[in-house]
Amino acid sequence: MSKNKAYLNHLKSSKDLVTTYEATRAGFVALALEKNRKATPFIAEARALKAEASKVSEPQKLLIINSIRSSLLTAAGISDKAEKHLQENDKLKAIRGLIENFLEPAGKDFVEELVFRFLLTKGDQLGGSMRNLGGTLGERKLARAIISSLSLSKISYKWLHTKSKKWIPKSDDDTDIELHLKGISWINSNGVRTLIFNRNIPLVKKNVDLSILKCEPEEVKYSKDSAHLVPENYIAFGELKGGIDPAGADEHWKTANSALNRIRGAFANKFLTPITFFVGAAIENSMSEEIYSQLKSGILTNAANLTNDDQVASLCNWIIII
Repeated sequence: MSKNKAYLNHLKSSKDLVTTYEATRAGFVALALEKNRKATPFIAEARALKAEASKVSEPQKLLIINSIRSSLLTAAGISDKAEKHLQENDKLKAIRGLIENFLEPAGKDFVEELVFRFLLTKGDQLGGSMRNLGGTLGERKLARAIISSLSLSKISYKWLHTKSKKWIPKSDDDTDIELHLKGISWINSNGVRTLIFNRNIPLVKKNVDLSILKCEPEEVKYSKDSAHLVPENYIAFGELKGGIDPAGADEHWKTANSALNRIRGAFANKFLTPITFFVGAAIENSMSEEIYSQLKSGILTNAANLTNDDQVASLCNWIIII
């Protein structure tokens, strides 16, 4: 089968792309578990705050406990980011406002009031970090699937560590590397392939979820001589939408479709034709028909539903050979 029709390996009609109820339910459960995991440090900190605050008999005496100063600011509604921009007298003013307006009126329950307000601010921070949780989990799932395809094909690879920004060779133990990974590189019959996640592409002037280049991994740098600055190096681009909520599915596809059209247009102006693909977790009927139509016409080269393991495996097998 032609590589340009590789989608036929896992898609026979537009209906195959539609997310099932069972997959949607499983996706929501996975999100809930991840939210709980990320909330665990906040709960532990709240317990520690309660223990320290319980050592004093009245709210004003909280000011003498230096170890909880940052937590008092949090309870006053000051986020960690905002705290960095405040002077000491501003911080003290915020804490005094918390004590006078909320803790003292609570009487003997001032410790509980303090803990509740601490968790309220932390919960808001958590909510902000959760907004792109679906995308993060989707990126991890796809990265793991690509690694699995490479391993099954006995293809060695290197991966880009997010914090160190170094390319690390494959090791025997690759447990959880998708949590710290921003790129993967391997060699196939066509040469070296390097995939980078969520990188700004200068020609497009936007971040692109998945970009595949024909270059050595070490050539992708954080400097002016990086290979990702050269349009001719690109062979494929993909948009990944990991959000599972059906209510946002259509908007996710519109955003992804616009991004892919922008990519194709920008490269066409340079007489270049990189292929494009789409991976989504929440795909509804109307979307699936449009996606499948683009596949048949050749606008899109491949697509898969992220919640369908067989489709993801087939897509990843295609990615590692293009």
